[in-house]
Amino acid sequence: MQGASIAIDDLACRRGDRLLFRGVSLRLEAGQALQITGRNGIGKSSLLRIVAGLAPAFAGTVASEGAIGLVDERPALDPSLTLGGALAFWRRIDGDEEENRHLARLGLEGLLDVPVRYLSTGQKKRAALARLLGQRADIWLLDEPLNGLDTHAVTLAETLAAEHCAEGGIALIASHQPFSLAGMKTLALAEHAA
Repeated sequence: MQGASIAIDDLACRRGDRLLFRGVSLRLEAGQALQITGRNGIGKSSLLRIVAGLAPAFAGTVASEGAIGLVDERPALDPSLTLGGALAFWRRIDGDEEENRHLARLGLEGLLDVPVRYLSTGQKKRAALARLLGQRADIWLLDEPLNGLDTHAVTLAETLAAEHCAEGGIALIASHQPFSLAGMKTLALAEHAA
C-alpha cells in the first residue's frame, strides 16, 4: 500500500441543473486520511463516487494509485443470501482465502446463517466493513461510515481506519459525525459550494 495516492485538481460536480461544488483540489499520500464535511446535499457522497470512478466530474481531474474500496449506504451484499453466503461471494471475487479473518472482531460470527435482508443497519454496516477488509483495497472511501453503529462499533470503525492508514493506506471519509482519527485533515465542502 505504500504507493497509494489520490490527486484531485479543480474538481467540480454538477447534478442535473445544479452545480454542487467547484474548485476542489487536494492530495493524499500513503498513510493519510481526510474527512469531508458539510450539510446534506452539498456533494460529499458525489465527491466519493467521482473518486471511485462511479460518477463523472463536471470539471477537473481525479487521479489515484492503488485499489479503491467503497463503503456507502448501499452495502453490496445480496439481500436474498445469508450473510455467510454474501461474504463468500465477495471472497471468491476478491481472492480472499481467509474465511473468518475479520468476523469475530466485527461481531458477525453468530450471524452467518441470517439472510442479509434481516440484518440491522449496524450489522449491515459491519458486514460492509468485513467485505472492505477482505478486498485489501489501498484507498478506502467511507460514506457516512458511522451511521447505525453503536458506541463500540464506532470505536471499532475508527480503529480499523487508523490501522489501515498506519499500514500505508488512505482513508477518505464523508461524514456528518465526528470521526476520531489522529492526524486526519478536514475538507469543509461548504467552502467550495457553487
